[in-house]
Amino acid sequence: MNEAQVRTIEQMREVLAGTQALEFTVSAEDAGRYGWIEAVLRRIRYRTLPRGSRGIVLAYLQRFSGYRRAQVTRLVSRWVGREALVKQYRAPAHAFARRYTAVDVALLAEVDRTLQTLSGPATACVLRRQRDVFGDTRFERLGSISSAHLYNLRASAAYLARRIVQNKTRPSTAITIGIRKAPAPQNRPGFIRIDSVHQGDQDGAKGLYHINSVDCLTQWEVTASVQTLCERHLLPILEQIMEQFPFRILGFHADNGSEYVNHRVARMLEKLRIEFTRSRPRHSNDNGLAETKNGAVVRKLFGYTHIPQHHASRFNAFCVEFLNPYLNYHRPCLFATEVPDPRKPGRIKRKYSPKDAMTPLEKLTGLPEASSFLRPGITIETLTRTACQLTDLQAAEQLYKARAALFKTTLRRTA
Repeated sequence: MNEAQVRTIEQMREVLAGTQALEFTVSAEDAGRYGWIEAVLRRIRYRTLPRGSRGIVLAYLQRFSGYRRAQVTRLVSRWVGREALVKQYRAPAHAFARRYTAVDVALLAEVDRTLQTLSGPATACVLRRQRDVFGDTRFERLGSISSAHLYNLRASAAYLARRIVQNKTRPSTAITIGIRKAPAPQNRPGFIRIDSVHQGDQDGAKGLYHINSVDCLTQWEVTASVQTLCERHLLPILEQIMEQFPFRILGFHADNGSEYVNHRVARMLEKLRIEFTRSRPRHSNDNGLAETKNGAVVRKLFGYTHIPQHHASRFNAFCVEFLNPYLNYHRPCLFATEVPDPRKPGRIKRKYSPKDAMTPLEKLTGLPEASSFLRPGITIETLTRTACQLTDLQAAEQLYKARAALFKTTLRRTA
C-alpha cells in the first residue's frame, strides 16, 4: 500500500495497528517533512474531523514524521490557523563577537605558569596591574577580565593545550566524624540514641525543635526543646539532656544530620569520653528506637502544629518538670525477649509479651549491679522514692493539665 492512498481515518487506524503494509519514507529535511504533514492534513480534511478522529491523525503523523507529539501538535495548530508550515528559526546573521582572542588565552597561560596559578581574584588583580601600573599593552583586554570569566578561559581547550595542571592524589576515603556502627550496649545502660523533631513552618517562619534521646537498654527517655539547631542553642541543650540521665553516658548515637555530625559536638563528646557513633548507610534500624519514640511520644504529645521558636524555653521547662519524669517513672514500655528462631537456625527472634511491659525505672533497677552504672550522688532508693510521690494516673493527669495550659498560653500569645 502506498502512503498516498491513505485517505480515511479507518485506513490510518489499520496502518497504526499494523494490519496494512505501508511503503513510505519521508525526507529527513524539515522542509520535506513539513510539506508531507501539510499534504496529509489537506488530504484527510483535518479541519472537518471530530475530536476523536483528530487523535488518530496526530498519532499517524507522529509515527511517520519522526517528530515528538508536542512538535506535531504545534505544526498542526499552525496549519489549522492557516499559517504556512515553514521553518521559523534560522542561524543568527551575525555571530557574537569574541572579546578575548587566542593570544589572550596564551598570555593567561603564561601568567599562570609564572605565578603558579593564583586564585581568580588575585590573578585578575595582577593582570590589571600589568596594564594600569606597568603599562604593558599586551594586557589591554585581560586587564579588565572578571574572575568568573577568567575561570572560563582556564577551562577552555586552548588554555588546557598550553598548560595542564596536575593535582596530588586525594585519599579515596573521607575523614569522618564518629564511627559508623550500631550502638553496642552489652547489657549496660548509658548508650543513648538521639534525634531531632521539627515543629513545622508557617509563612516562611521556622518552628522550634524537639531533641529526643532514648537509652538503648532501659528506654530511659529525655526530651528537650530548643529554639534552633545552631551551636549557640544546641550544645547547652545537649549538656542539659545528659545531666538528666541518672546513669553515666557511655555512647552517643545519631543519624547523619549536620546538627550532630560536626566538630563542636565531637569535641564535647570527646571531652566527656563518650563514644560517638552514627547510622550506617542502608541500615534504617540503627536509629530506629529514637525515631519510634518521636512518633509515639513527641508527635502524640505536641502534634504537628507550628510552634514559634520564641516559645522554646517554656516548652523545655515543661519537658523537664512534667514530661521526662512521667516518661521514665510512670509510662510503661515494651521490652523484647530474644529467643532462637526455629525456622531460621542461627537467627534471633524478638518476642513482646505483656509481662515484658515495665517503666524505664523498673528496667533499670532490675539490671544486675544497677547501682554501679549510676552517676555520683544518685541512688536507686532516691529514684524509687521520687517515682512513688505520684501514682501513674496522677502523673498523667498532671502532665496533660500542664500541657493544656502550655498550649493555651502559647496559642494566645501567638495570636
